[in-house]
Amino acid sequence: MGMLIGASGWLKMLDRYRRKVDFFLEPIAKKINMEANYISYLSLIFAIISAIFIYFSFRYHYFLFFSSFSVLINGFLDAIDGKIARIRKKESKKGDFIDHAIDRFSDAFIIGGIAISQWCNKFIGIAAVIAVLLTSYMGTQAQAIGYKRVYGGLLGRADRLIILFISIIIQYFVLKIYSFYFIEWVMLYFIFAGIITIVQRYYSIIKWLEMG
Repeated sequence: MGMLIGASGWLKMLDRYRRKVDFFLEPIAKKINMEANYISYLSLIFAIISAIFIYFSFRYHYFLFFSSFSVLINGFLDAIDGKIARIRKKESKKGDFIDHAIDRFSDAFIIGGIAISQWCNKFIGIAAVIAVLLTSYMGTQAQAIGYKRVYGGLLGRADRLIILFISIIIQYFVLKIYSFYFIEWVMLYFIFAGIITIVQRYYSIIKWLEMG
């Protein structure tokens, strides 16, 4: 748990400083001949693929690598779809809705796949799904009431994807730590960090409302 908390400290920069990797994303975005919304839907397909592989990986452990790779592709496509829309000047409310909706579906599939797999206690898995979805809800609800989209807090989506990408691979090499599978420790961290992030975002929004 301590290792994951420490990792989150530097992984948060993925959410905070995404613009600083434009030099890498923009050239790729310019070469992709596909609508941004289609990229979003494609990211969902990889989330579903990841969930399927993680579910069956308890029997076929090498499936963990396929699941991890699919998480990585999902995250990359999620980062690139908005970039494509901005470059082509096709940003819209419809595109924004699709992007955020697909992100939530992807979270539900990926973490849900872990939750119902044999790698994870069902109660821990369900609690992790709830914590992650509530965390994201706080961010989008802020935007819905006229505030900015809130990405702050201990655990953002980019953080989760990188942690999942790494931890699913680690699970292949490390089975249990103190009677819990490694991926279960990750789910426990998502619960812990998710609760903290929910509280952080809640008070950030309340503070803005009171100032208004």
